[in-house]
Amino acid sequence: MLKYFLLIILITIPLQSFSYENENKINPDEFPQSEDVLPNSKIKPEFVISGSVEKNVDMTLNNCLKLALGNNPQINAAFQDILASDARIKQIWSNYFPSITWQTSATRLRQLQLSDAFGETLEFNYFLLGQVSLQQMLYDFGVTQNQATIRRLDYEGYKKTFEATVNDVIYQTKDAYFNLQYAYEYRRVAQDTVDKFQLFYNQAKALYKMGMNPKVDVTIAETNLSNAKLKLIQAENAVNLAAAKLNNVMGLPYIQKYDISEKLQYKPTNITFTQAIDIARDSRPELKHAEIKVEGAHQTLNLTKKSFLPTISVEGQYQRGGKHWTSNYGFNIGAYLTFPTINGMLIRNEIKEARYYYDRELANARNTQNNIYLEIQNAYLTLDEKRNQLPYAIIQVKQAKENYELSFGRYKVGEGSPTELKDAQNTYEQSQLTYYSALYEYNSAKANLEKSIGKNICSDEPPVELQKD
Repeated sequence: MLKYFLLIILITIPLQSFSYENENKINPDEFPQSEDVLPNSKIKPEFVISGSVEKNVDMTLNNCLKLALGNNPQINAAFQDILASDARIKQIWSNYFPSITWQTSATRLRQLQLSDAFGETLEFNYFLLGQVSLQQMLYDFGVTQNQATIRRLDYEGYKKTFEATVNDVIYQTKDAYFNLQYAYEYRRVAQDTVDKFQLFYNQAKALYKMGMNPKVDVTIAETNLSNAKLKLIQAENAVNLAAAKLNNVMGLPYIQKYDISEKLQYKPTNITFTQAIDIARDSRPELKHAEIKVEGAHQTLNLTKKSFLPTISVEGQYQRGGKHWTSNYGFNIGAYLTFPTINGMLIRNEIKEARYYYDRELANARNTQNNIYLEIQNAYLTLDEKRNQLPYAIIQVKQAKENYELSFGRYKVGEGSPTELKDAQNTYEQSQLTYYSALYEYNSAKANLEKSIGKNICSDEPPVELQKD
């Protein structure tokens, strides 16, 4: 009787220890409770930048956006285009500023015609101490005005291109940030799986030594542990790749390692498709740019029609020189009406070209509007799809958790097999990854919708916790 009592104690002790360490309790900060559909968003983050000599700074999404807007080279290049375009406007207005020229020379002259007529060669030096010319354009019948208007429209176009670049960089930063958050969750799930399979292996090995389980159970547990460790290596590499992508988008590829202080959350988006279209009409920079290009083509057409118009200008000139540097001097003042070289066939076809260019920009503007409408439609429908997937993804987590607990209970009393427990654990692991993937895709789809309408969707509502049906 004492022999059987001791045997029961030996069996119970490792099982109790294993049960205490390995029961699958869900952290409410990472997974919802069984009655919830969406996760709890109350997180107490900690952040450390290794090697930093300054105060610790939370690497949040807002901080990443600030770094991206200040360091991304695409934004800097687009901003330099704006400055260059502004300088081109001033170049056009320089037509109304006077132009000054200075000329000086020394010449040796020989009059060959007089030598033939009189049989005497006349040679002398002619000096030009200085000739100053001042020219001022008075009126060119609106040509400069049209040119300045075209340059100003180019300037406005570059500003809209800058806004579009910022809009795109913001989306890329958000998507990379959410992808890094998903990579962290992937690594955490992989580490949790390794820990569980390590406990399974230790338990199987202990039971085998007591003669209660066959050797094959130890082999299966060891194989499961090796596979879990392999997935953990892949998860670690996925984190590094995701961080490298985010750093590149921020324009800081050599930034020191950091840890993010936020986890994937669900934030509701209460916006209708009609509202999205209305917002895009006022906020999407590509739409405004298309309108600017149409107006620029119209101004180019007007400018081409003025190709035959003259220019009214005045010019004054003073010079001093002669056989000696200062022997003579003179000046002249005049007003000029200067006509360009007129080629009727050339001007006629230039006007045709400008008109066709204007018609092309009208068609391009309509095409841009249609493409943006389609882009918003795709982004809105994708966001709606990902939002509807979230409740079912979390339900799968709950179901997989319950199935795992049942399998673990059967394994504890000797009715379950290691293969059954492995399948239950793998299903539970995959359900967690599916949930986090759906949450990442939802946040990415929301960022894509914000890019499509050209404006961030702000909501004062906290993360929602829906009740299970």
